[in-house]
Amino acid sequence: MIHRLLTAIILAAAVACCHAQPSLPASFHAKTIHTPQGPDIFVRYGGTGPVALLLHGYAENSDSWAPLAADLMRDHTVVVPDLLGIGRSSKPADGYDKKTQAQEIRFVVTSLGFDKTFVIAHDIGNMVAYAYAAQFPDKTLKLVVMDAPIPGIGPWNEILLSPGVWHFNFHGPDAERLVAGRERIYFDRIWNDFSASPSEPDEATRNFFAATYAVPGGMRAGFAQFTAFSQDAKDNLVFAQTKLTTPVMAVGGEKSFGPLQAQIMREVATNVQQEVVLGSGHWLMEEKPGYTVALLRKFIDTP
Repeated sequence: MIHRLLTAIILAAAVACCHAQPSLPASFHAKTIHTPQGPDIFVRYGGTGPVALLLHGYAENSDSWAPLAADLMRDHTVVVPDLLGIGRSSKPADGYDKKTQAQEIRFVVTSLGFDKTFVIAHDIGNMVAYAYAAQFPDKTLKLVVMDAPIPGIGPWNEILLSPGVWHFNFHGPDAERLVAGRERIYFDRIWNDFSASPSEPDEATRNFFAATYAVPGGMRAGFAQFTAFSQDAKDNLVFAQTKLTTPVMAVGGEKSFGPLQAQIMREVATNVQQEVVLGSGHWLMEEKPGYTVALLRKFIDTP
């Protein structure tokens, strides 16, 4: 009887854990850094060892990296900012081009006393990460990009014609009014469209991320990531004139970008490792966290 009771308690705790909102390790330090460009960037960091910089994507914030941060902090220093306009970073009217954001992130890294880093990114974070590696190649030890295009690079124009990326062109005051108070409905469409399973991300995660955008200026700032794409494309075409020699791992979810991620990165880098996460859609940290964490760790730890 006692054994069965203990088993039930353990199972209940496991279920609760699996359906808790994502959260970076409680031991991480938190800091808001005022950048020379003007915005304040909120960042959390912890652990010891070589530095790993994690850049999140849209429809999420820095807490999306919880599984990876918890693993890496054992032997790495993990730096996890909220991107401009998202989470607890400031939400200015402009400045959302990824070249400028990469410069702000570099300032955050150096302000914390760090220099060279591994850079790991997902979604819109890929775009900031590429701009970071292109501008600071000697400070980027390795680069990981996961499941998102790079504006102006490879099949970018074809991607823009896909109905699946309708949200790239959904912005402006009217879009803000339409979404106000309905943020969860808007994000559900994005989460569902790009997931291999409608159960991921789970309810707690969806509610948590939707709430982080449902703050004054939150959706306007989120939309601004997309309005900067035309400038990002121009900047990336300049960056691409000099290919990255930094080792790159390009990861695509089988049900999303798949091998296309590596195809894109081979346009801008000379040393690209292709990986496809079987059974996963776009939300790799939510859909296949264990496999994805192991894949990323193996890449950054291999000499």
